[in-house]
Amino acid sequence: MEITSIVILFRDRCVICWSGKCIPITRGGGIYQEHMNEALDRLNEGAWLHTFPEGKVFPEDAPIRQLKWGTASLIARAPVTPIVLPIIHHGFEKVMPENYAFGRRPPVPLWNQEIKIVVGEPMEFNLPELREMALSQSRNSSTSGGRWPRTILGGLDEAAQRCLYMTISDHIRSALESLRKFGKSYVKPEQ
Repeated sequence: MEITSIVILFRDRCVICWSGKCIPITRGGGIYQEHMNEALDRLNEGAWLHTFPEGKVFPEDAPIRQLKWGTASLIARAPVTPIVLPIIHHGFEKVMPENYAFGRRPPVPLWNQEIKIVVGEPMEFNLPELREMALSQSRNSSTSGGRWPRTILGGLDEAAQRCLYMTISDHIRSALESLRKFGKSYVKPEQ
């Protein structure tokens, strides 16, 4: 199962995307949008869920910026804490280059392009400990208030949820950045 942006894969009514293996997410729709609940349901069923926490497609090789909080919210809200398997890839920008001809992408993916995939160590999160830490860090924080629901486990307010999601996201970003640097050392320079 994969969480996929409506803007990227669902715009052309792609049969594969609507066949039940991709969950459409509206960019900018927030972490509590309807389809995030569907993703949470899949996790609760024990399904594999592939997310893209960067929230953006990065064709260039650059340090990974702050992640979106959707993946962190799924981890925090799941009744059984999922194991996170960080994955980085290099070379997809050669399969569908941004400026292939006349500043456009090719009509079909290019063949014979080398793609490197780096899989990191599984990550497990001690949510009770992270929730306590978020509560203590958020005690003196003010929030915009009102729109965030309380989580089922721990009854965290908005400020504590923000701290929790930021902490989880930072751990994932750090793991992805380490993998990016490791994988970059195995990518051949352009000839």
